[in-house]
Amino acid sequence: MEIVYVAGGCLWGVQAFMQTLPGVLLTEAGRANGTTQTLNSKYDGYVECVKVGFDAEIVTVKALMHYLFEIIAPYSENKQGIDVGKKYRTGIYSEQSKHLAQAQQFIDARQDKALVTVEVLPLRNYVRSADEHQDRLRKHPNDYCHIPYALLNKYS
Repeated sequence: MEIVYVAGGCLWGVQAFMQTLPGVLLTEAGRANGTTQTLNSKYDGYVECVKVGFDAEIVTVKALMHYLFEIIAPYSENKQGIDVGKKYRTGIYSEQSKHLAQAQQFIDARQDKALVTVEVLPLRNYVRSADEHQDRLRKHPNDYCHIPYALLNKYS
């Protein structure tokens, strides 16, 4: 199993969507790449993200990027849906350079690459979200989500 961290705005919807994809073995709501080692109420630069464990023989990082681009506004910096702020930026983060190279190749192959605001960065740190945030849309299906519900179930 390989691991990447995917940010696409509010983590609840991203987690619910990623759980439906072929080859995804686990998901965990969290926050990445903050400027501190612990999470506080201001998030200190952390981005809401989902830790995604996947079988690379079934799904590639390029494919995960394709899926991510289905649920985000890739030109929108620090905003997805009505969620606004740096913690809602989009990106993919990994400890493995091959993952980052594949993600960057996906973006570079796009005709609109100059407009894309999706980060592709090494993972500096990660903090798991509280239990109440794990699988939030399964527990509370009527909660707000910037991702259309039809997309959340597209691959299930």
